Amino acid sequence: MSNLSEVKLTQYSHGAGCGCKIAPSVLTDILKSNITPIHDNKLLVGNDSRDDAAVYDMGDGTAIISTTDFFMPIVDDAFTFGKIAAANAISDIYAMGGQPLLAIAILGWPINKLSPEVASQVMDGGRQACKEAGIVLAGGHSIDSPEPIFGLAVTGRVDIAKLKCNDTATKGCKLYLTKPLGVGILSTAQKKGILKDEHAHIAPTLMSQLNKLGAELATIDGVKAMTDVTGFSLIGHLSEMCEGSQLSAKLAYELVPKLPMLQDYIDQNCMPGGTGRNWLSYGHQVVLKDETYRHTLCDPQTSGGLLIAAEDFAVEEVEQLLKQNDIAPVCFGELIEQQDKLIYVE
Repeated sequence: MSNLSEVKLTQYSHGAGCGCKIAPSVLTDILKSNITPIHDNKLLVGNDSRDDAAVYDMGDGTAIISTTDFFMPIVDDAFTFGKIAAANAISDIYAMGGQPLLAIAILGWPINKLSPEVASQVMDGGRQACKEAGIVLAGGHSIDSPEPIFGLAVTGRVDIAKLKCNDTATKGCKLYLTKPLGVGILSTAQKKGILKDEHAHIAPTLMSQLNKLGAELATIDGVKAMTDVTGFSLIGHLSEMCEGSQLSAKLAYELVPKLPMLQDYIDQNCMPGGTGRNWLSYGHQVVLKDETYRHTLCDPQTSGGLLIAAEDFAVEEVEQLLKQNDIAPVCFGELIEQQDKLIYVE
């Protein structure tokens, strides 16, 4: 068993955070089925649109939101890992405009390698995130697994009139992002042992932040679509928004929110494996003015920010809300009529 004070969790996993996700192109093959699914008119959002969560109509003007998310350590500290994993799972509820109600834990633990005390710290990190979201961690399930795994299954509720999906954007919508890109690059630099001390707190702090703002954004009628940016990167999640909404997007790379120190680590080849997988899955639908843009735009985010598509008349209200939450209100792109490709980056 490892000494509690010496444990570095990232050494026990082959992947990190949402970078562990199966490549989108492979996932498409996995989800193919020969079984005709049950049709339920009350299922408002299912698997078809690859949205953040499933949504079920309760018949009283509200709907239940159900989601799950889990992964292997992206940081060494056990408590921080638990908090990040929990915040990431809860984010799916906020991304659809809902409020979380309760969560149950998913824990895989290599009991012959890591002590129960370390797992307890992971659980406490999850409890802390739940506490900040105002919900209880009500139970869960655990298994003995070769690598440490933690996450949550979360249940939430939303007024159907305020439900936000990833495929309901309209032409002319302006694009905003509530967290900067780059945590995958910094996490890879950490794993390689070259992350500068002054940068060590940045990714964990960002990944631990809850996306509570989603519930407030849902009250704005002009917010037409919303999703959180996680392992499939900005390019991947924006591609799904464009494809589902039958639109294309035009982006200004310099305006895309991103951490300022990334280029130094990109020059040292600190791109996660998920970056390449994301480009292989989505790159055929993207036109880049500069090929190096892909390193940031395809960076897999863990507990990333909300991607917001807002109509012109709602921009002022959206930007004011962002300012109130200490987020720079920068419009970095616009949705346009569907073109040959989904995304064009200048």
